[in-house]
Amino acid sequence: MFYYISFLRPPPLQSTTYGNIQITPQISNDLRTELFDGSADIFYSWSQTGGFSSTTAGHNIFTKPNKLTTWRQATAYKEIPVPLPPGARDGQSWRLVLGTRLTAGRDGFSVIGLHNKDVGQDLFPVMSMPIQFGSRVSKSPKQEQIERMYRLRPMVGEGAGVVLKLTEQTSFDLDKKVWDSGIGLSSWLVGLEQSIDAEDLVLKLKNVIFSRHSRNVLELGAGIGIVGLTLAALRSTRPLNEGAQDRIIATDLESAIPLIEHNIAANASHLRNTRLEAAVLDWDDDALPEFVESFPEGFDAIIMADVTYNTASFPSLVRTLSNLMKIGKVPPLVLLGYKERDSTERSLWDLASDFGLSLQRAGISAGGGGTPVEIWLGQMTEIS
Repeated sequence: MFYYISFLRPPPLQSTTYGNIQITPQISNDLRTELFDGSADIFYSWSQTGGFSSTTAGHNIFTKPNKLTTWRQATAYKEIPVPLPPGARDGQSWRLVLGTRLTAGRDGFSVIGLHNKDVGQDLFPVMSMPIQFGSRVSKSPKQEQIERMYRLRPMVGEGAGVVLKLTEQTSFDLDKKVWDSGIGLSSWLVGLEQSIDAEDLVLKLKNVIFSRHSRNVLELGAGIGIVGLTLAALRSTRPLNEGAQDRIIATDLESAIPLIEHNIAANASHLRNTRLEAAVLDWDDDALPEFVESFPEGFDAIIMADVTYNTASFPSLVRTLSNLMKIGKVPPLVLLGYKERDSTERSLWDLASDFGLSLQRAGISAGGGGTPVEIWLGQMTEIS
């Protein structure tokens, strides 16, 4: 399980250059249904916008972090005043960053390190959207989005490395937030790409998804797109054969597509030789969508994270998987990030076995305690 800092009361879109802004920070699980049961000192920092992008994250300038409050459940709904950025002037835009770990270095506490083996041991920081300051500001609406930054590689020298910047909605729409399994699976992929030793099916998967050849990968239930973006960015850092061009398709319901497309565009600088696309794939549809026809040889791998939260969808999901396995001569490998929320979810394993998909556990991402994210690998076998 991972715990996330977020805004129960978000900052405004605009603010005057005097006084302070009011926010209500929150620390909770991924679905915002379970509050953090401990206490934590929350610090704040400001980052002036202007030329900010995921490629310059390692060089972005943040003000010195200052303690904002000690968060605990007893005061979870308390509004907190935040002092304005030092020297904020008319026309400037600043982002508010909340974090708990005062890490030395250029990242400060603003970036989540997916390359760290202990990812999730610290509470995940959050960054607001830009707040525009001016001397004449009427009542401003609250922000409806947040951003988090994820580092895939350590910084080397003056390079910023690979830092993904992903936007989420502050609403309670489930397909517009990052989920634990998405982070756990993304972190596992980062570790797999850097690993030296791997065995059996894990090695087979590594040889497939990190091959020098072109690869076609399909993601089911992409959410905000973190897993597909992680894989695409990792492959873009590796040497490929001349002329190789990947296609990774991040699919979900139609309501999720605009945010996936936004996150793809925001991280386009990391997608060299990789064509990452968003597409609608509704498991309840009897037929596969038309874009699948552009993959006559099928897919090399299918990746999924947190697709098990609704057991009522399992027959549709299994039918979709079964149909995808029949495309081309070689069935794809399946990679699943799973966090148990109810024991009945594991019935998916039996349903998959019924059409010949055998799943075996390959690892875990423990996070900050509680229920871990399990990593499962699947391949087609003969049906007995």
